[in-house]
Amino acid sequence: MKIAVRFTAKEELKAVPILMRHSPGMMLPGDIYVISEEAVAALREAGVRFTEVTSENAPPGLEGATTGERK
Repeated sequence: MKIAVRFTAKEELKAVPILMRHSPGMMLPGDIYVISEEAVAALREAGVRFTEVTSENAPPGLEGATTGERK
């Protein structure tokens, strides 16, 4: 499973070496990393703090969706 995460600049410096060893993930615009569960576990074990943006298990949200009105 892939998980999208975001780091602060300080935490990103600690995370990158771990990510290089544990995940063939990718980086998206907005400094969002898409990484494996194993990489997430390694980051947590190392004490790296991050914000989980979404995961494959999470259903899509309605953020930014608008409701239409028929006339």
